[in-house]
Amino acid sequence: MKKKAISFIALISILALVGAGAVAAADYPAKRLTYNICFNPGGESDITARFQEQPLKKFYGQDVVINYKIGGGGALCWADLVQSPPDGYTIAGHNLPHIVLQPMEMGNAGYKALELKNIYMFESTPNVLAVRNDSPYKTLKDFVEYAKTNPPGVVTIGGSGTSSANDLGTAMLNKTAGIKLTYIPFGGTGSAVPALLGGHVTALMTYTPVAIQYKTKFRILAIASEQRMEVLPDVPTFRELGYDIVEGAYRGVAAPPGTPDDIIKYLADAFDKVMKDPEVKKKMDQNGFKTEYMGPEASLALVKKKMVEYEVIMKELGRLK
Repeated sequence: MKKKAISFIALISILALVGAGAVAAADYPAKRLTYNICFNPGGESDITARFQEQPLKKFYGQDVVINYKIGGGGALCWADLVQSPPDGYTIAGHNLPHIVLQPMEMGNAGYKALELKNIYMFESTPNVLAVRNDSPYKTLKDFVEYAKTNPPGVVTIGGSGTSSANDLGTAMLNKTAGIKLTYIPFGGTGSAVPALLGGHVTALMTYTPVAIQYKTKFRILAIASEQRMEVLPDVPTFRELGYDIVEGAYRGVAAPPGTPDDIIKYLADAFDKVMKDPEVKKKMDQNGFKTEYMGPEASLALVKKKMVEYEVIMKELGRLK
């Protein structure tokens, strides 16, 4: 009888929690949304969030506050997200390959890729290799030859974060070109760009929006996409130049584990409307972002697919045992 009583009490407690969750979901949203950005202001995640901010307030139905949690190439932000209440009022930008590579390389990054509950994947940006306009390197061939004729590690290449698309793109170039570039990680694109402008690094492995924003100051030697991009028609792909490098970042938003599915759907619908807003789409195109429209299921499927692909790549590069 005692065991049955305990079981009955436990059942009532569970039902009460479920009921409370249902009530919370039914009333959602009842307060402002905190949208955490995991990198420095001025980078791609921040720029996109600013494009989204006003229409998101409209489609979310409450105020939206953009906040910054910077550190560990995004890991600090994602570790914080998985510990946040799963009530739908705290979300964070999330990035591929970062959320896969960090736990893979670090072992304990403070979170696991599949702990982040996917809401929506809204953009992708291929890597580009950029040098200053006054650089002696006019082509990728010039750059590679300089790296080959100088001591290993002398040529420095900045990028956003460790275990990131920029980091991975640099490692891929090292392997395919048979060179040794020294990768310098920054807290985001927003802090990497001044390093190249100031001559503190030789080049950047960065993203297409930087190529657009700094087209009068930077020379883009190659782009890591399947085909040339319409907004950068004169920039050859790495593949065109003999290097099999296709890499870049996907960006979206995620919620804490345990966030109810109907809340996830509400947020996904809001972001879908935002990304289909003509003004947002126009800004995305003009700034070198490729707009994506992936809801929770499609986003999760992409993460799982990339987990398999990145494990193979990292082993080939010798960065995993």
